[in-house]
Amino acid sequence: MERAKLLRLARLSTAIVLGEWEVVRAVRASAPAGEPDREWREAVLQTHLFGGFPRLVEAYGHLAHAGGLGAATADEHEAAGSVERGAQLFDRIYGEGAEPVRAMLDEHSADYAAMIAEHAYGRVLSRPGLDAASRELIASCALAALGQDRQLASHARGALRCGAHFDALVDGLDAVRDLMTDERRERALRIAERFRSDN
Repeated sequence: MERAKLLRLARLSTAIVLGEWEVVRAVRASAPAGEPDREWREAVLQTHLFGGFPRLVEAYGHLAHAGGLGAATADEHEAAGSVERGAQLFDRIYGEGAEPVRAMLDEHSADYAAMIAEHAYGRVLSRPGLDAASRELIASCALAALGQDRQLASHARGALRCGAHFDALVDGLDAVRDLMTDERRERALRIAERFRSDN
């Protein structure tokens, strides 16, 4: 994906997760010709994993008033992730830590572990329409702004494992700099730096 577009989607997603509706509308208003498109719709859809359904419902309303997200194509309506593809993506993101993470999720609640596997990875993150590296980079920006360092570490490393470049991760954090405290940004950069050698 073109770097400028990826940064727009990182900013849009982070603003949605934080409930920064003026920023959401501004990003939508700045969309160049040809956007919003399917990648926009996929990026917006995945925000509920990090900000919850209420934020996503609100975001759809603000985006509709700002010009919408464009019409979904028939293949988008039919598109879905799959539990199998979700499991493969989970393994790719977590690498050697995949099984311990699954065990930790299951330890908390078997239903919770199933929701993560079947919904988050199986139905959302493994959907076609937005590549895994972009999804993970966008998620990393939102998690950094939320101050969710542990999840940020997993998804920042996941972004790099899925093919994102370290510089793109730093650029993403810069694109949302005004949406987070300096302390959170500095922590996010330190976390990301730990995985530079994975790139």
